[in-house]
Amino acid sequence: MSGTGGTGGTGGSNFYFGDNVTMHGGTGNTGIAKHQTPAGPPSADPALQAAVEELRQLVAALREQVPTASAQAIDDSLPALTTDPGTAPQERHRALMAVAGIAATVGAVGQPALEAVNRILGLLGGQ
Repeated sequence: MSGTGGTGGTGGSNFYFGDNVTMHGGTGNTGIAKHQTPAGPPSADPALQAAVEELRQLVAALREQVPTASAQAIDDSLPALTTDPGTAPQERHRALMAVAGIAATVGAVGQPALEAVNRILGLLGGQ
């Protein structure tokens, strides 16, 4: 019931849902009453938050065991390894793929980080 109201059974009370426009006369009518609550920032899925935090911890440990160039690639990826809604999905995906590639090249040492990346990709719907 957006924009119109019904007349209540008691005393003609009006009920309005959504936008309400009232016109008085034929000139100088401007504006609209917007009865909407702005949405707050989307909250991240708790499972996703936990998986990202786990990955960040695993990556910090992995960083100490890889060559300097790989450590730099990890450092470059860290800002996008977040659940912040302001992070572009393609940037997050690029960072996850970079970490997965590094983790895969170091074998068993990188396996936990690789599994964490796969968990996050699953939670994000495979982006």
